[in-house]
Amino acid sequence: MSGDSKKTIIGSGLTGPLLAIMLANRGYTVDLYEKRADLRKADISAGRSINLALSHRGIHALKSANVFNEIEPLLIPMKGRMVHLPDGNTDFQPYSINSHEYINSVSRGELNKILMTVAEKTGNVNIHFKHTLSKAESGVLVFENGKRIEAEGEVFGADGAGSVVRQYIDSNSDKLSKSEPLGHAYKELSISADAAGEFKLEPNALHIWPRGQFMLIGLPNTDRSFTCTLFMPNEGDVSFKSLKTEADVVDFFNTHFSDALPLLENFPQSYFENPTGQLATVYADNWYYKNFYLIGDAAHAVVPFFGQGMNASFEDCTVLMDCVDSGDDNWLDIFSSYNKMRKSDADAIAQMAIENYIEMRDSVAQSDYKAKREIANSLSIEFPDRFIPRYNMVSFTSIPYSEVYKRGKIQQEIISQLMENELDLQKAEKLITEKLSVLS
Repeated sequence: MSGDSKKTIIGSGLTGPLLAIMLANRGYTVDLYEKRADLRKADISAGRSINLALSHRGIHALKSANVFNEIEPLLIPMKGRMVHLPDGNTDFQPYSINSHEYINSVSRGELNKILMTVAEKTGNVNIHFKHTLSKAESGVLVFENGKRIEAEGEVFGADGAGSVVRQYIDSNSDKLSKSEPLGHAYKELSISADAAGEFKLEPNALHIWPRGQFMLIGLPNTDRSFTCTLFMPNEGDVSFKSLKTEADVVDFFNTHFSDALPLLENFPQSYFENPTGQLATVYADNWYYKNFYLIGDAAHAVVPFFGQGMNASFEDCTVLMDCVDSGDDNWLDIFSSYNKMRKSDADAIAQMAIENYIEMRDSVAQSDYKAKREIANSLSIEFPDRFIPRYNMVSFTSIPYSEVYKRGKIQQEIISQLMENELDLQKAEKLITEKLSVLS
């Protein structure tokens, strides 16, 4: 099937409008359907409100769409983790030994607004708000408002983890997608600016209160507030289910997050007023059927603990456009190549995101973790082109996630062997040469 100049995108969260911009920049006309009202005009949530961490892969995508300059003023650099220990002390852990390598806190809603505005300004994108897709059938899009629209050209499902487009593809496939719940959920809280309008915590850090099976994190906002998120099991002795009264919640925070408790805004009322969001990983083997295609969370939603959900979805757009630019406008061939290229990377970042949750809520406060970090940093200084810590590969490079995952496992083995004695650089070089050369 040859390509059509008309493209349709379902979902105007973050990936949808960025994809629309990239398609519009290549001369395609795009109809973008969004279930919400226009958040630029209405005071509504931009969806999940967990603050976003923009890093290299996402920045690269925004630059390739010529939109990064408009996004940059929204960014607050976070140069490392500020670990809040149970005894009230803090431990700052830089993300990198290189000062130019850091992640950035960004408002989901403000980012969303800019992407939609830029998409419209191309002149090739028309956004249709209050259009909730209920189902797709035989090339027809059926919306809850009663509209039935012929699926002209290519239809991209950028409609998130609960994708209706994915359901349609599943209905025509013998390989069904699956959603694996983490068993943990999240609740958003906030820390407002102080009386002078300044931050109450260090602004250039991702704040984390690791407590084993649960944790609290805080990310800075441009209005000098912090968006905090509590991650915890759904059920169990210490869980969202176990905290039933205001007294329960206050006692819990006083026990585990005593330094954060006096900073929290409208607490504990906000704990009960704000919804509890669920966390899950979406796996889909087949990302296309005829002229229907998946991108971003619709194909591979991940839990948010590596800060890569948005970055991976934005990288999807750049990889897809690379396939478009090197193809002949045959979208079945384009998506076949894209699916093959991206599936292993999507699975890899999904696994690493789960592993990073365990690291963040538990390991970062342990002496063994710090010792391993010191060795990793030493090796990255001594062998900068041959040994890059996994976090750095994910956040500060474009190395495919699948390669990062493989290299990361081998590097952990190397570090474990080097921890047995005082760091021996000759032994280190030998291990790096023997074990990592197979991936070159």
